Amino acid sequence: MRFGVTGHRVLPPRIADRAVRHWDRVLPSAGLHGVSSLADGADQLFASHVLAAGGTLEAIVPCEGYAGSLLADESRSRFEDLRRAARKVTTLPYPEPSDQAYLAAGHALVDSCDHLFAVWDGLPARGLGGTADVVSYARKQGRPITVLWISGVTRP
Repeated sequence: MRFGVTGHRVLPPRIADRAVRHWDRVLPSAGLHGVSSLADGADQLFASHVLAAGGTLEAIVPCEGYAGSLLADESRSRFEDLRRAARKVTTLPYPEPSDQAYLAAGHALVDSCDHLFAVWDGLPARGLGGTADVVSYARKQGRPITVLWISGVTRP
């Protein structure tokens, strides 16, 4: 079974802890395969978790130069480390970061997984290709989704 992730780029600590505890409980100890776009926040958290659990990682990178769109130096460094650790890396044919590239990556991620984890506050996307758009697409595709959030917690 292939597990994918979508989620916010900045996570409150309580939400990150909840996601990790959930993944510890439900992900298989053998044959784990994770799919991630390796963005800041939920994507990198999940990818790191998959690798630490001994699973394999597949990266779907939205565009050329994607690392430059990440929020901080440590996120860019973590992106490069995770990209190198991935068994398979697919870079979509967009020349630079854009909402269209993010949306296409979200669709490709959903199409590549059997179950989607959404570290999502349930609110509309702040831009095309955001978490809400990926969840909406997954629902239209009939993909099982687990939303990981705590009621009352807001994101920055």
